[in-house]
Amino acid sequence: MSEPGTPPVLGVIGGSGLYQIDGLEDTRWQAIDTPFGRPSDELLFGTLDGMQVVFLPRHGRGHPIPPSELNFRANIDALKRAGVTEILSLSAVGSLKEHLPPGTFVIVDQFIDRTFARTKTFFGTGLVAHVGMGHPVCARLGDALEQAVKPLGIRHQRGGTYLVMEGPQFSTLAESNLYRSWGCDVIGMTNMPEAKLAREAELCYATVAMVTDYDCWHPDHDHVTVDAVIAVLQANAEHARALVRAVVPHLAARTERCRAGCHTALDTAIITAPDHRDPEMIRRLDAVAGRVLG
Repeated sequence: MSEPGTPPVLGVIGGSGLYQIDGLEDTRWQAIDTPFGRPSDELLFGTLDGMQVVFLPRHGRGHPIPPSELNFRANIDALKRAGVTEILSLSAVGSLKEHLPPGTFVIVDQFIDRTFARTKTFFGTGLVAHVGMGHPVCARLGDALEQAVKPLGIRHQRGGTYLVMEGPQFSTLAESNLYRSWGCDVIGMTNMPEAKLAREAELCYATVAMVTDYDCWHPDHDHVTVDAVIAVLQANAEHARALVRAVVPHLAARTERCRAGCHTALDTAIITAPDHRDPEMIRRLDAVAGRVLG
């Protein structure tokens, strides 16, 4: 019997501007149903340099779904059902720091979750679990991304805090300055509860936050045009596709479960006694928590 999380299968969640992955071979789009409803789109299956890759456009092809209406649970459940073991989340963000101009990639290591209108857990009444989120991203994936991005010549920063706001409106000036006073690096609308659900599903998870503009705190913000933002989005998407290709060799050779504990996050998380667990909840969690629920 193989260890949890082996062999590795890379899931890529594409954010704004990123609706495809270059270089995939033997591709097919496939619809996957989940107990939590429909994911944002069909999943694109393929191989990249011999590694299995599954791609999901977070907002759907053509970007029809806004952040607050994303079915985060269905997205993560579908990726788990597809065999994914690690998720690379690519997200367009605004910068809260002068030294992180548009075009910069931030390999995030922390989040502040300011969302309030989203279901944030697979668990609930009848089956309660509490996973640890002190370190919300997989350091192993972060290391691999850092190694992969350096030769590409993409301006980047290893480490940073991503403030996740509800949206769909952007921040007020007062909010933007508040988040800067908290020491946040970037701001976006999509990586929570995505990261929390990935942890509950025992998936390694890492975010590359792709800066498209300065948030409204910056004195030059009002001079930024839509055309300029779209140009940065397109350039970021091209760089993101290159990064995915570059990171695959760093991930494909893994033969054991994640040493950071991502693939066994539920071992000590479920608190409901076995004889009090709701059978319907167990059924709904067959993919997410089947390893520990039997």
